[in-house]
Amino acid sequence: MKKLFFLITLCVPFLISAQEIKNHYKIYDVKKAKVITLDDIVNDMKSANVLFFGEEHNDSIGHFLESELLKKMASVYPSKVALTLEMFHTDIQPVLDEYLGGIISEKNLIKEARAWNNYKDYRPMIEFAKVNKIDVVAGNGAARYSNAVTRDGLTTLTKLPSTSKAFIAPLPIDTATGRYYDKFIETLGGHNMGSMKIYQTQNFWDATMAWSIAKYTKKNKDTKILQVNGRFHSDERLGTLAKLNKYAPKLKILNISCFSADDFIEPDWNKYKQLGDYIILTDPAIKKTF
Repeated sequence: MKKLFFLITLCVPFLISAQEIKNHYKIYDVKKAKVITLDDIVNDMKSANVLFFGEEHNDSIGHFLESELLKKMASVYPSKVALTLEMFHTDIQPVLDEYLGGIISEKNLIKEARAWNNYKDYRPMIEFAKVNKIDVVAGNGAARYSNAVTRDGLTTLTKLPSTSKAFIAPLPIDTATGRYYDKFIETLGGHNMGSMKIYQTQNFWDATMAWSIAKYTKKNKDTKILQVNGRFHSDERLGTLAKLNKYAPKLKILNISCFSADDFIEPDWNKYKQLGDYIILTDPAIKKTF
């Protein structure tokens, strides 16, 4: 009980109990057209390889649910679960492995793995993985590469030495067209030359995360993957998820879109159903982590 209280306090310090937390989120299964539980999602993973959790980075309830999903998956599929993350870059994988192996300190992990400013939101998953010997894959492309793409476009990656290319998706990286492009331009508020370079950067991130997952699953065929990323990367099965389908078309992929919604009390599920296999709405009244 003390451990449970500590975890709840760590993830959502303004709530009192796990029972109360359950009042602040709702999970909807689009295919079954009904409200379900986390356990139902975990059971669905029996016939799937990868579960995308598309989050809002400051959603405190979402972070709690990510951690709960990882724990439940590890319980149902012992020794067959791995965690892949947008929040760490591929080139720091050795640092992450050193921490998970108990060799280096958390202080060194945070500094040398260039942890996000809100690392505390992902810490429960990392600590659970460390204790339970779960692989954690640093999936994203390093900022020095994404900055280069934003400045000079995707073609600049061809100039990288072979040692650096090992940290990114195979070249050339396709730039998605259609719905994903339209969504991106809408988000930026219109098209211009600068937005096109930023869109290429978005595709670089998507491709590198997808390639990281594909590489891991090729070597660990029976492992269930929990991939955590910002929901724009996987909503509507676009972005990273779409690129993973290209790299590893035989994988069965499920995806969650989790976000705070003003109609949380009485949601209109139909307006969200295109976003994913599962929609998780969280209470907007709950304080964000930043």
